[in-house]
Amino acid sequence: MEDLLSILRSNPLVSFTILLLVILTLPPIFERIRLPGLVGLLFAGVILGENGLYLLDADSESIKLFADIGKIYLMFVAGLEIDLGEFRKTKERSLVFGALTFFLPLFMGSLVGINFGFSLNSSILIGSLLASHTLLGFPIIQRLGMVKNEGVMVTVGATIFTDIAALLVLAISVSIHRGNFSAASLVIQLVSLGIYALIILFGFDWLGKEYFRRTGDEESNQFLFVLLAVFLASIGAQLINIDKIVGAFLAGLAVNDVVGDGPVKEKVEFVGGTLFIPFFFVGMGLLLDIPIFFKTLQFELPLVIGIVGGLIIAKLIAATAAKLIYQYTWAESLTMWSLSLPQVAATLAAALAAYEIQNVAGERLINESVFNSVIVLMLITSILGPVLTAQFATKLPLPKTRENEDYRHIGSTLEEWLPQLKSERENDNFTIVIPIYNPRTQRDLIEMGALLARKESGIIVPVSIAAAGVHMDDPQVEENLKRSQNLLDRAGEISQQFEVNTQPIIRIDDDIAQGISRTAKEKKASLIIMGWRENIGLKARLFGTILDTVFWSSHCPVAVMRLFDNPTNLRRILLPVKNLSKATLETIRFAKLLAYANQGSITLLHICDRQTPPEQIRDFKTALSNLITEYEFSEKCKIKMIVHDSPPQVIIRASHQFDLVILRSFRRRTAGGLSVSDITTEVLKKLSCSLVLFGQPHS
Repeated sequence: MEDLLSILRSNPLVSFTILLLVILTLPPIFERIRLPGLVGLLFAGVILGENGLYLLDADSESIKLFADIGKIYLMFVAGLEIDLGEFRKTKERSLVFGALTFFLPLFMGSLVGINFGFSLNSSILIGSLLASHTLLGFPIIQRLGMVKNEGVMVTVGATIFTDIAALLVLAISVSIHRGNFSAASLVIQLVSLGIYALIILFGFDWLGKEYFRRTGDEESNQFLFVLLAVFLASIGAQLINIDKIVGAFLAGLAVNDVVGDGPVKEKVEFVGGTLFIPFFFVGMGLLLDIPIFFKTLQFELPLVIGIVGGLIIAKLIAATAAKLIYQYTWAESLTMWSLSLPQVAATLAAALAAYEIQNVAGERLINESVFNSVIVLMLITSILGPVLTAQFATKLPLPKTRENEDYRHIGSTLEEWLPQLKSERENDNFTIVIPIYNPRTQRDLIEMGALLARKESGIIVPVSIAAAGVHMDDPQVEENLKRSQNLLDRAGEISQQFEVNTQPIIRIDDDIAQGISRTAKEKKASLIIMGWRENIGLKARLFGTILDTVFWSSHCPVAVMRLFDNPTNLRRILLPVKNLSKATLETIRFAKLLAYANQGSITLLHICDRQTPPEQIRDFKTALSNLITEYEFSEKCKIKMIVHDSPPQVIIRASHQFDLVILRSFRRRTAGGLSVSDITTEVLKKLSCSLVLFGQPHS
């Protein structure tokens, strides 16, 4: 039996299959019991490792490769997800808070290390492990609509400083531990690191923009370019004797502006969060020696308490100092503290790198006790941080608007939005583009488009995309054109019944989604209407669907419809509203147009956490009432406020009283790369009435 297990452990294909099975099953189970999914991956590593079933060997080349790729990818995604635009807005305050929340934990951790007998170098490294942070609580901030609160923006921006500084300390500590350190070597190391960072940050940024400009819509090649960039940066880091995760993080920052919030970034983060990053967490679990782990808790509990307690106290002092300097409220200060508590991405990657480094005498930079303490730190802070964020963020005041901000930003004032939107509507020659590709749904789509266009005295443009070939005389191209013409002939017959001006178009294109977006731009469309298509295959999950690409690339709003009734019967409309923004106003405007076309009514539903203060609920309702009154929405428009901790349940239950639900389309991710459930996604699975998924450009 042991021989069989040994053969299985040495087989890379078996290891890969086991890892896939773990990633697929365990994170959802742990999330159901209110624990982070990454805890489930660590648990799997422990169970499958040497102290458990021993189906995976931490020392095998395949496991080391998978874990290394995951570690590199984790730091790359951490850099990629930093919002440089928001950092630029509050860069001075972000740098100050970043320095506070870095140096105070660094000092506290170093003090703990020295008191427990570690060398000065190891002690400083222990301090640096406490100095960075992972924004695990950020999705909670998004759900509460508090992203634009200055304290939140400052904390997000501080991540850049803390992560870079922590990785710099790691690079210097590794050099010292290997015996390569001297004053001259430090200068050489810092100079080479500076030159290397400039090459990565500016060189990769320039190369990426040039490559993306030249390749246009070739997303697969752009995806491969991004992967090549991160691994080239990691190899380059090793060539100048710093850890590869430093290069990965810098590569993430470098290509941040290049990929933007587009489909390439979506693919990069999907592949990382689904495949590579979970490998790293399972690998961490494999390295955990359970007997020693429990011995650490039993015999070195003061060390564990010192590290965990030192972090919590130091981060609290840093947030309090920021409060005193910038006159933040206690709610803002405590929210900043809770956001900066979780130690996951940079901390775990750096801890593993330090644990694996040995000098000529075979001594590790940090021993197993510190490594196990970091695991405990991760477990406690990854749970405590989001819990505290949910507690304190509900007490934040509504974000104050800035008079000088452009109207396109969420933080813009109502006075700026309304004239712009009214002017846009007055200048619009209302045009609706309707892609025709499914004969079973085209009648409902044409009828819906006709209702809206007739109300606005506009036109509808049915478009059929005929797939191109390498040669235009290819018989398959002719077949595609005939099929498209048949679809448009049928669309013309349907549209005549509704007495609306129609301009059907056939377009030959090798990319259906881009063909739709380009047609909409050429026709100066005000809206794209598409039918719902259920795609759950691997290709759709990995490379996205036509709907995903149209959402990303279109210049105008997109309405994706799943209709269970005739469009003329959709009179009672439910629109969940999360926060106040220009995107919210656009969605309400679409709902108003649809309601007026059918002589229907709209109910705006806002769902608050149970911990939301009553005055904040009143403020939101007043602001929403003012918004719909100022924009002449008040007729046939009701506002409903519900206090509940599960928005999907409320929406699904309320939908039984309505004919149609309109949901905004947007995605959410965590800094660690592991995806979290989105309210829209959960509602889509269980909604039984007609729905419209409404998205603004690049949503």
